[in-house]
Amino acid sequence: MRGHGDSDATFSSYGDEATAGDIIALIETLVGPAVVVGNSMAAGSAVLAAAERPELVSGLVLVGPFVRDAPLSKLERLVLDLALAPPFAPFSWRRYLPKLYAGRRPTDFAHYSDLVGDTLRRPGHARAFSLTAHTSHRAAENRLGDVRAPSLVVMGDKDPDFTEPEKEAGWIAGVLGAKVAMVPDAGHYPQSQQPEMTAEAILGFLAEVDRRA
Repeated sequence: MRGHGDSDATFSSYGDEATAGDIIALIETLVGPAVVVGNSMAAGSAVLAAAERPELVSGLVLVGPFVRDAPLSKLERLVLDLALAPPFAPFSWRRYLPKLYAGRRPTDFAHYSDLVGDTLRRPGHARAFSLTAHTSHRAAENRLGDVRAPSLVVMGDKDPDFTEPEKEAGWIAGVLGAKVAMVPDAGHYPQSQQPEMTAEAILGFLAEVDRRA
């Protein structure tokens, strides 16, 4: 994503719609269509890409997906805005990241956490992270009904970003007509916490997409 990892951090816009545009551009460059796998905020972007350019998206896999805004009180929103402000973002994210790995934690988590911290200290990256984290997922929610691609929702059963992970997965699946794969003993990143189970679910879905095609 823009401003994350080794990406440049000088873009003029960040968030769901910007990332959706990047997904579309990538599939066009690779001469799609393609199955799009979106984790966390990128799931909202994947939904927007599928709704906007259905001929380019043959399937969707939404992992720990944010496709609508979480209900927050004014106080919760104020605290979140302060924690994600660029001066505090590196510290806040390093403190919160372990909670997202509720359940089985990858053996290389400590090393990965250090890499994340180093990345956020690069010039411009804390600002890019803050802008991305402040994006609204309202646009994605509004386009859920326009998605025609077969879809799979993958959710860790301990995902702390949702009060009831299974209920959230079920709601998304109901709107999309999607299948759900609940991954046990995993939080927000089942692909790294339970890679074998997650891969098995996704590969099974890809086989179904191939059969339809």
